[in-house]
Amino acid sequence: MSEQVYIDGAWRKPASGETIPVVCPSDGKVFAHIARGGAKDIDAAVQAARRAFEGPWGKTTALERGRLMMKVGEKITQHAEELAQIEARDTGKPLKQARADMVAAARYFEFYGAAADKVHGDVVPFLAGYTVLVKHEPRGVTGHIIPWNYPAQMFGRTLAPTLACGNTAVLKPAEEACLAALRITELAHEVGFPAGVINVVPGYGEEAGAALANHPGIDFIAFTGSPGVGVLIQKASAEHLRPCVLELGGKSPQIVFEDANLEAVLPVVTNAIVQNAGQTCSAGSRVLVQRSIYDRFIGMLVERFAKLRVGSHDMDLECGPLISAGQRDRVQGFVRAAKAEGIPILAEAKLAPGLPAGGYYAPPMLFGPVPSTNQLAREEVFGPVLSAIPFDDEADAIRIANGTPYGLAAGIWSIDGSRALRVANAMRCGQVFVNGYGAGGGIELPFGGIKKSGHGREKGLEALREFSVIKTIVINHG
Repeated sequence: MSEQVYIDGAWRKPASGETIPVVCPSDGKVFAHIARGGAKDIDAAVQAARRAFEGPWGKTTALERGRLMMKVGEKITQHAEELAQIEARDTGKPLKQARADMVAAARYFEFYGAAADKVHGDVVPFLAGYTVLVKHEPRGVTGHIIPWNYPAQMFGRTLAPTLACGNTAVLKPAEEACLAALRITELAHEVGFPAGVINVVPGYGEEAGAALANHPGIDFIAFTGSPGVGVLIQKASAEHLRPCVLELGGKSPQIVFEDANLEAVLPVVTNAIVQNAGQTCSAGSRVLVQRSIYDRFIGMLVERFAKLRVGSHDMDLECGPLISAGQRDRVQGFVRAAKAEGIPILAEAKLAPGLPAGGYYAPPMLFGPVPSTNQLAREEVFGPVLSAIPFDDEADAIRIANGTPYGLAAGIWSIDGSRALRVANAMRCGQVFVNGYGAGGGIELPFGGIKKSGHGREKGLEALREFSVIKTIVINHG
């Protein structure tokens, strides 16, 4: 099935008749192929989705939709180990991370399956003799373009809420890694979704992705990826006067005040940049440390980094390879630039012995002190590179934390509750964690950014509002 597109409830060869090689990041070898979908496949998928929306799926009750989605969650749980093995080999992430991803992927379908019949409207008090109803209705056919860093999770994160609202969907997964998403598509087929409700067309971004973004039959677009491509998606949406949700990455700070419990901070700050080899939109890629404890905490962090091990996905160590040679080169470009500017390397993780020669490995690195205006402190590296930045006081921390083009997430570490709340309120970003960071998928927590990090919200009940449209009905009954 991996070499085919899924349209109108059936697997078929792509119109091009061609495939795209799938490379394992751990060894650089081709181990599978996916379909090279294109504009013709996207058009067929959109038409199938429209028929389903105007036909069987449009007549399906919210309760029935929810039950189907819950069954997908059960299927993912039943096949969790199989899916984790696929995801790990496809993306290069350690198996333990891939297993956690499957828990989250299942949870998306469970959460939104349970929420499907709870998208309630309102009755608005109005003039005498009138009743006003406010309904939340599906948008129609939604388009979804997802990235390669969390294929299984992103499949659930974007499809589950739109299906819960009663929409039909066309999804274009990333060509670099999407095998687990394709396998979940098979599982969704098995539970009995009507033909055309879910359509999945793999392919290159400039072919299938561009065709989806520019298709006039799409009513809403959800995109996660780079700011540059996000601009193209938004331009295409503007051409068709249709809304979109864009999640475009971040340069998220972790702010460590002098009263923080450093032993508790240490593993979280480390994991926030090492998880998925730093290829996470909300990676904690900057650690801001109050100057009075800077040397002590950085010393602890250096020791922690020195113990990290980088290996292939099946070694199941702390960090795996990057997704591709291109991504590795991009990360190494940031490292070379920082070295050329004289920014000290404070620590570097170890590569495990015996790694395959063709793998795309880049050891986690800690730089510091990094000037807050340097590109290493302002631009998204999307790799395991952590910038350490000292700050003087609360105002200085807020200035530095907000001083990037991004605004996705932040972490604040302090036992002073008043200060933590003041700083949280001052953060210009979409999500703030106090004395912690990340939430194991955070399915229930609205997620999204501001500024260069994009707009709109995914996850939580807010996603249901994004994937629905409000209709007001005014009844004059005398």
